[in-house]
Amino acid sequence: MTRARRGPRRKSPRSKSAPAVSARTAARAELGETSRRIPVLAQDPTITDGMAAILTEVELPAEPLAPGPRGSRVHVIDYDASRDTLYKPAILPVEATSAKALLQDPAFHAQQVYAVVMQTLAHFEKALGRRVAWGFDGHQIHVAPHAFEEPNAYYSRRDRALYFGYFTDPEAGRVHTCLSYDVVAHETAHALLDGLRERYLFPSSPDQAGFHEGFADVVALLSVFALPKVVASLMAPRARSQGIVRKSDVTIDKLKETALFGLGESLDLRRGGLRRSVQLPEDETLIDTPPFQEPHRRGELFVAAALGAFLRIWRRRIEGLAAEPDPRLFAGRVAEEGQAAAQHLLIMVIRALDYAPATDLLFGDFLSALLTSDLELQPDDSRYGYREALREGFAAFGILPSSDHRVGSEGGLWQPPPQGLDRTGLHFEAMRQDRDEVFRFLWQNRKALELSDAAYTRVHSLRPCLRISSDGAYLRETVAEYHQILDLRAFELPGFGLEIPPGMPSGTSVTLYGGGALIFDEFGALKYHIRNRVLDPARQNRRLRYLWSSGFFQQTESPNPFADMHRVRNQDGGREMLVRDVSHARTY
Repeated sequence: MTRARRGPRRKSPRSKSAPAVSARTAARAELGETSRRIPVLAQDPTITDGMAAILTEVELPAEPLAPGPRGSRVHVIDYDASRDTLYKPAILPVEATSAKALLQDPAFHAQQVYAVVMQTLAHFEKALGRRVAWGFDGHQIHVAPHAFEEPNAYYSRRDRALYFGYFTDPEAGRVHTCLSYDVVAHETAHALLDGLRERYLFPSSPDQAGFHEGFADVVALLSVFALPKVVASLMAPRARSQGIVRKSDVTIDKLKETALFGLGESLDLRRGGLRRSVQLPEDETLIDTPPFQEPHRRGELFVAAALGAFLRIWRRRIEGLAAEPDPRLFAGRVAEEGQAAAQHLLIMVIRALDYAPATDLLFGDFLSALLTSDLELQPDDSRYGYREALREGFAAFGILPSSDHRVGSEGGLWQPPPQGLDRTGLHFEAMRQDRDEVFRFLWQNRKALELSDAAYTRVHSLRPCLRISSDGAYLRETVAEYHQILDLRAFELPGFGLEIPPGMPSGTSVTLYGGGALIFDEFGALKYHIRNRVLDPARQNRRLRYLWSSGFFQQTESPNPFADMHRVRNQDGGREMLVRDVSHARTY
């Protein structure tokens, strides 16, 4: 957590004696309940159903909670560094007579962040079929709902924390970022992605620099769509008042205009949100234009492509509802189809991380990961065409799969690994549990798998998974991630078949990264080897030219790159102004 300021401490609202575990939690445990429903704000205090902010409920495991709330994975510590104030730890559930009363209650703010962080974690664990660790050495992430007085929110690996700020708006009054469901989900997605692919914070390319923000936006927006009541409440006024919606109100263009697709409304009240990436015009040339080389704008392309695919899927799901000549539709049914599409696509997007390269990610790599991971679990995609919609949505912004491999009519899939790999002396059970056993597999097959003998090689993670498809089918896999690192001086690059970027001094220290993801089936056979070679000339030359031209080698380390990135994004009325971005921040 942030170090307390020196000076006199203000009086804390903490009670003199708080129970170690709430009475409600103990009662639930005695009754043997396995889950609890917790009220949360559905999207943002500025988004209403015409009368009041929208409240919904999320279902979470009924774990024993200490005040805070503090559970096995999340510890809410409500300390305000700007005012040197520690708020009384909240005891769940927080009850009130109205939404207005809840919004003014710091205990509800604590409940909001706990519930949204846990719900986002649940989405990841459901998609990946296993427990998911944070991106730091520890089991509990610290969450500060009133961390500082500033229109910002960010994840800090160094502090093992999520920080949410607050500020005063001349018209809206006190605005708390912790009350925005999408902002909390966005920051939680950063923390979880950091745990799954730590090298994605390292500098590489405009795509990788923009991916963290784009991925977190997609997770946040689809998470809001997946909530009960939200879609119907925000589609159109008639949907709220009469329970119907006109067919003309559920075209792709009309849906783009609704509050459903805005992110971070509370952080930019004047424009209705920080970003509305979905409204970018579909143009396959944008990706090569100078404005979209900047990381934040680059991330918006990823979001626009993913949400474009989502809209295509949603439209397909309601086409049957719109077949009759009646110009009206039941809003509830349209909302159900949107919620179902969002839930399915959210799981697909998260699951694809296991099939993505361990380092130097390109958007095309992630698209191939999406297509391949979904094909493994859902071979028949004919009903709604999720994979077809993803190909179309990404192609509309000039993003094509990195792989041109095909299986039947399906294109853009990762290729299977080479045949005849050496498994001498290897044990199947050990391959699912022991990183040393996986390293031996890599060592014995380093030539066939095109690993470099000159690089330092480390098996970073080993994760057995049990995935479940939408129709209940089971898929057992084991995912291993390895990294290769090679430290050189610039003058040594030609000796490895690489080019020195024009103008780079010969003594400049250069670190090359490579690595991959190994996907093993339930019998220990390698299904996929998804990798970027550490000595791939085309990729490394492109990476080094980009880093040299963008000034990376002259940058210093930032202790909180996400704070810097979000602060820059929010400056000057929300316009994108690049001072320092995450691609320039070394984070170890």
